[in-house]
Amino acid sequence: MIGDPADHVPAGPVPSSRGGTRLLDLVKVQARLREPDGCPWDREQTHRTLARHLLEETHELLEAIDADDDAAVRDELGDLLLQVTFHAQIAADEGRWDIDDVAEGLIRKLIHRHPHVFGDVDVAGSDEVLVNWEKLKAEEDGGRKGVDEAIPASLPALARAAKVQRRAAGWGFEWRSVPGAIGALREELDELEEATSPEEAEEEVGDVLFATVAVARKLGVDPESALRRTIAGFAARHERFVVLAAERGVDVGTAPEDELRALFREAR
Repeated sequence: MIGDPADHVPAGPVPSSRGGTRLLDLVKVQARLREPDGCPWDREQTHRTLARHLLEETHELLEAIDADDDAAVRDELGDLLLQVTFHAQIAADEGRWDIDDVAEGLIRKLIHRHPHVFGDVDVAGSDEVLVNWEKLKAEEDGGRKGVDEAIPASLPALARAAKVQRRAAGWGFEWRSVPGAIGALREELDELEEATSPEEAEEEVGDVLFATVAVARKLGVDPESALRRTIAGFAARHERFVVLAAERGVDVGTAPEDELRALFREAR
């Protein structure tokens, strides 16, 4: 039993002298917008109609983070916070639950899943924290689930693979070291080279990607974030490549591959 969550809330200094008071003001503004004489558009919204906005705002926040744009991160977090208060207000207006219920549930979850902070559990590091998190989550959900059970199928494949692997790790199934994970990746690459049909190649490519996610996890790298950065870097480099080719009169459609590779290296 964790008791009253308020017993675990630090009484010391908070990062802002306002201590989150503006969050209370935000909740009041959101409630006002949904009142009978409030905003017609806000009053018409439902959980379903807002769903696409939640997805859009999440992607915009990810772009701001990847760009290391601090001001944009702050603004996009505000847009994402709006989605939280909006959904909570819709439920409150229907008499089901409100923003305090959301916060209460989150506080209890954080305290329960951090026994090394709020209890007497010792951990060796972040990896053990994540393993314990998955075990405690399984307890909350009523026991052990399949490695992919309750993991949204709509998640991007790399993110879903990482989540499946984290859950499996919570049950002791994962490579113990980076070299072990890299060795498994090399084995999958060898099998891909030996593929003799499109169907076999597709299966082996999937295995390579899954093994790559395992390597990323052991290195403490988020595979989705890493791939987004690589795509952005490739796009910028390709733009420089196109400019260089035009400046030197190189026809990228007919030029030898070696020449194009050299030009692409120069565009780095």
